[in-house]
Amino acid sequence: MATSDSKICRWGFLSTSSIGKKNWHAIQCCENATLVAVASRSENSGREFVDSCQQHIAFKKTPDVVVGYDELLARDDIDAVYIPLPTGLRKPWVIKAAEAGKHVLCEKPCATNIADLKEMTAVCQANNVQFMDGVMLMHTLRIEALRPFFDERIGKLMRIYSQMSFASAPDFLNQNIRTDESLEPYGCLGDLGWYNIRIALIAANWQMPQSVRATTLNQHKRSSGESGVPLSMSAEIFFEGNLSAGFFCSFETHNQQWAVVSGDKGMIKINDFVLPYSNEDLKFEFHQATFDIEHCQFEMLENRSVHCTSESGNNAVNSQEAKLFRKFSSIVNSGNLESSWSQIALKTQCVLDACLESANRGGELVTIPKL
Repeated sequence: MATSDSKICRWGFLSTSSIGKKNWHAIQCCENATLVAVASRSENSGREFVDSCQQHIAFKKTPDVVVGYDELLARDDIDAVYIPLPTGLRKPWVIKAAEAGKHVLCEKPCATNIADLKEMTAVCQANNVQFMDGVMLMHTLRIEALRPFFDERIGKLMRIYSQMSFASAPDFLNQNIRTDESLEPYGCLGDLGWYNIRIALIAANWQMPQSVRATTLNQHKRSSGESGVPLSMSAEIFFEGNLSAGFFCSFETHNQQWAVVSGDKGMIKINDFVLPYSNEDLKFEFHQATFDIEHCQFEMLENRSVHCTSESGNNAVNSQEAKLFRKFSSIVNSGNLESSWSQIALKTQCVLDACLESANRGGELVTIPKL
């Protein structure tokens, strides 16, 4: 396992994926991390990525450009790797990284099936390296502040619903990898639904659901021989004790990312649970509407309170992306690995697989297997 005597986690990127630009900035915001190298399949693409990022957000030492992912994994000045490769290509590189003693931050969805993710996390565990998925919302103060509301303030938890969607550009269907079945077989379910499932599991305090029923509302095939990837999907997830969670995810509906969590004494609404709105503190609403009747007077009273946590929406030292890399780097620097992060990813993947299976079977109820 790679270690850093300086207590600065030394990062490498496997790929010049565009999300890496955001994470370049996130690492630059962290006092306990630095970016050492970026690997690309070609010198030109790697150099273009590094030069462009360095021009906007500069590290004291310009990160190296490495041609080839194996070359980066062979370096002894890399403690952790960020792997945003397409889902269909990710498994072998997570395994190679772990076997090279590198800690792994893996983009979502983590794998193309739960069996692969179990193998990936097992290899990480065997090589004593940290595994975590790249879900930034997990690292906000807002998630901590929501816990007592989910557990107590709203009463008995009854219903969770969320929507994650964006309206794609005209060339999206045939040019973006998220509609390429060989690279991203889950389509909108993997890219967006991963967040819907995650917020449901958070609200349910990591209780695993029992079954799921999902429907693909529209799909896209790039060739006649493909099954097609979901462009829009809805799902119903069923937990023990009459708790249910529904979600809608889509590449076809305008930008939305809200979640509502309801109990028998109130409800929580989060308007930006995945990507916090810019230039605002993170916030959520607590509703305890009452219906009052006095003779001929009928009144529905909103009784809404807004709760804020002092953290920036993005591109800041206290943003969720910076906190993700700061948290991961602190784990690496301390040497005290946290296995709970693997379990969180496995639970999400398990529900994700059941959703796709149900959708592929025409919306049949699918039992979620035990991990």
